[in-house]
Order: sequence, then C-alpha cells, then structure tokens
Amino acid sequence: MPILEQKTGILLVNLGTPDAPSRSAVYRYLKQFLLDARVIDINPIARNLLVRGIIAPFRSGKSAKAYQELWTENGSPLKFYGERLAAQIQARLGEAYQVELAMRYQNPSLASAIQKLMQAKVSKIKVFSLFPQYASATVGSVHEEVMRILSTQQIIPETEFINSYPTWEPMIELFAANARQFELGSYDHVLFSYHGLPQRQLVKADAFNHCLKQNDCCKTLTPTNQFCYSAQCYATTQAIAAKLGLTEQQYTVCFQSRLGSDPWTQPYTVKVIEKLAKQGAKRLLVFCPAFTADCLETTIEIGEEYQEDFHKWGGEQLDLVPSLNDSPAWADALADRLR
Repeated sequence: MPILEQKTGILLVNLGTPDAPSRSAVYRYLKQFLLDARVIDINPIARNLLVRGIIAPFRSGKSAKAYQELWTENGSPLKFYGERLAAQIQARLGEAYQVELAMRYQNPSLASAIQKLMQAKVSKIKVFSLFPQYASATVGSVHEEVMRILSTQQIIPETEFINSYPTWEPMIELFAANARQFELGSYDHVLFSYHGLPQRQLVKADAFNHCLKQNDCCKTLTPTNQFCYSAQCYATTQAIAAKLGLTEQQYTVCFQSRLGSDPWTQPYTVKVIEKLAKQGAKRLLVFCPAFTADCLETTIEIGEEYQEDFHKWGGEQLDLVPSLNDSPAWADALADRLR
C-alpha cells in the first residue's frame, strides 16, 4: 500500500490592522476589535454602547491620522511584515507544509486562512500567534475564534495551539541582537514596554488567588502564575536583560496603551518616562517585546509620541529597539519551531 503523503497547515496569526488608513476602515477595525468579549470584558449591552456609541466613532478619526503616518507604500507594516515572514517560512518548510497568515481582526481573516488550509487538504493545523506572552484578550481570543470556525466543519483536522513562548531562546537572542546595534552603555536607563491590560483581566485569569496580592507577585514565573500575562512579560524581560548583562537597576518593566479610566497593569510607560526625565535622564533605550512586528504601538506611540513627551520633560534621546519583523533569522527560528 502506498504511504499517504500528509501535509501540515501552519496558521500564523497577528492581532490585526485596518484595511486602509481611512477613518471608515479604522472604524471597522476598532469596532470588530473592541466588541470582542475577551478584549472589553464587561456586560455585552454596556460594551456595545461603549464601543459603537463612544470609542469607535470618536477614536477612529485620531487613530486614522496615526495610521496615515504609519502607512507605507506596501501598506500596513504589520501586514506586509507578516506576509513576507509567511513566505520565508513557507520556503524553508517546503511542500509538506502550507503556511497562511491571518489577522484576528480584519484581513486576511482567520476564516479565509483556515479555508485555504482545508482546501490544501492538510491533515494537521498548527496555530502560532505572533505575540509571545499569553493574554486572554490576544492569544485566548485567537484560539477561541479558531475553535469556533473549526467547529462549523464536518471534518476537523488535528489541531495544535502554541500557547505562549515568553522565554523562547531563539526569540530572546534576536531581541538582544537588535539591541546590540546600539551602544548600551551610553543610555541612562532601559525600558521594556509591553502593551497593557486592565488589572481586572489579570485577576480574572488567576485561579489560585495569587494576582496582585503583593507588589512583586509577577517578578518570578511559577506554576501558580505561569499563564499570567504580566509574569510572562517579566520573564521575557529578565531573559533579554541576562543576555545583555543588564542589572536590575539598569532597566524597568512598564506598560503602555492604556484605554479608559480603570487601573491597568503598572507602572505606566509614560509615567516612567516622565519620572526618569525629571530625575535627569537624557538618553533612554526602549524595547517592546510584546510585539514581534513593529506597528502603531511601537513606531508611533513609542517612537514618536513618547519621544516628544520625553523631550518636553527635559530628555534628549529616546531610541526604539526594532522588533523582529521579517528578518531571515526570525523566519529561520520560526521554521525550526514549527517543523
């Protein structure tokens, strides 16, 4: 009997991007993103009123201007980095694999990517989210939507979910290598800035009555907090800092992109930058290791908006360590992992 040649499907997933830097496209993106019950985890009626009546209508105009600044001749960086990365991984893995890029919100959609994998007659699907730290609002949402889509199929292939990889050695080394482009000793301080989450989401994800019970509960990754987003952020930071020989006094873990008035993961990046500037810091180096591709939150929020704030408070230079984007070394590492 001939041996059945099986093909593995690879689903690379990032968070999402508007289809265009227009107000209408940004409005559609924000509405889909913020109506996700894992993103804004409040009463559904209140969530709909808040998103449809306040956030999306009022925020879409300001966000569209930021996206216009971010946009390139190739379109959204998050999308074209993802497309180039997927193509490189496909080339490395060969015909026994089918690699598809998808966005949790907007396009290319998860449904369309899964349909392509099914049409390619894959016998197995590996789902790999391009954000290293686990959060219900990101990885959890991707996994839920993949399961929802697959649940509509008569045939469901074997499916593997890569949950998180906050201290994965090849990724840590690549972030450290990007930092070595800079003269580390010339900076007054190093920031590791991660996308924030509402504190209530951290508490909700805690099954062991551990979260926020003491000031340093996130600083060591243990079986109790192994899926805590904040604890995984600290673990990523510590791994990169160790690679670069940074002491605890030389860096700070902080969180950006706060939305609304509820308390979020702290300390807030903008507050840390203000404090350091007013203490006399002139040069800051900033990592954003929650993002494996540069995007609005890195290029614009850190690279421009926070740099302007730093100058306003007396600082001189704020440099952003590039993300992994579509580098061949990142494609090599992912291909090895997925193989």
